[in-house]
Amino acid sequence: MVKTTNSTTKTTFDLFNTDRPFCSQEHEMFRTSLRKFIEKEVNPYYEEWEDKGSIPREIYKKMGEQGFLCPQVDPAYGGLGLDFGFNLVLSEEMSRVGGGTAGVTIHSSIVVPYLEAYGTEEQKKKYLPKCVNGEILTAVAMTEPGTGSDLASVRTTAVRDGENYVINGQKTFITNGINAELFFVVVKTDPNATPAHKGVSVIMVDGDSPGFSRGRKLKKLGMRSSDTAELIFEDARVPISNLLGEEGKGFYILMDKLQQERIMAANGAFAQAQEMLKSTITYVKERQAFGKPISSFQNTQFEISEMATELSMARSFLDNLANLHMKGENIVTQVSMAKWWITDMARRMAARCLQLYGGYGFMEEYPIARRYRDIAVLPIAAGSNEIMKNIIAKNLGL
Repeated sequence: MVKTTNSTTKTTFDLFNTDRPFCSQEHEMFRTSLRKFIEKEVNPYYEEWEDKGSIPREIYKKMGEQGFLCPQVDPAYGGLGLDFGFNLVLSEEMSRVGGGTAGVTIHSSIVVPYLEAYGTEEQKKKYLPKCVNGEILTAVAMTEPGTGSDLASVRTTAVRDGENYVINGQKTFITNGINAELFFVVVKTDPNATPAHKGVSVIMVDGDSPGFSRGRKLKKLGMRSSDTAELIFEDARVPISNLLGEEGKGFYILMDKLQQERIMAANGAFAQAQEMLKSTITYVKERQAFGKPISSFQNTQFEISEMATELSMARSFLDNLANLHMKGENIVTQVSMAKWWITDMARRMAARCLQLYGGYGFMEEYPIARRYRDIAVLPIAAGSNEIMKNIIAKNLGL
């Protein structure tokens, strides 16, 4: 954004404004209200949550009570019926706090949309109002030890037994694994299906289901306040009515929402990169070396200039994709490009910014150290960047 400061040609470039082409006055009102909540309820306690390894469950309830969770849900189910831009604002502002707030975005913008799109009327009436008010927090359970991004190879099974499914298997790396009350579990309902992905289904498992338990809360390099856990299913019994969509259609259900999930991943990476660069610019202006601020050194200026350029390009690309997605267009190839490039940019930027902090960048008292740890997972999550490049290559006819 270029602002003319007077009648002369002098201009200033505001790299950190929140103007986005999809944002209306209503979006900015939502952002302002959310920021006030974050300032009061999140920022003062975030480092404590990082140390403890989880965000208190009541924070999600407070967010729900104030209308910040699942803003897109239809008013018929207790939501506000807002457009996707509100989800982007929610993701952006939570990401500014730190990567450990990812559970909010995963619940509101990734998991709940599966229920909205594929749930029966009874399922939506049962669960959606509680997802909106924060009484229920959700998680999606895809990854298993040894499977990673290969969903067709999941080994967790669900076998019909009367009016129930009996589920056996394990999941790992599950965000919200400790705090969640409702899990969208990827299972094999037909282990003999050919091709294998046609045997995959999604079943909603309540946290108090018999035979279901949470395993270890996992200790992570970064995003420490995001509770991540193993899940264990030992003859877990779940009503057949908890099947999401149809048997054998789970793979297609998951693929249908990946475009949105990867836009959210790129958007979160962008917001974190923006915060890193903003704080680094402030730091290099204040830090003195050899009798002058290190911002006056040519190397510092070149580093900042390069990162600012990359950040501006990322925002332009991301904003365009957000508009296209909100119009309902299929932009899987472009979204795959954005996901890998923006998350990779954020990872590079973390190292470059930390270097400009010098020895202080290695100290936990400076947020750049936490950002450096948090961002390491972004090129891996929501489909690794290598998978993104495979998708791009395939769609280019290679």
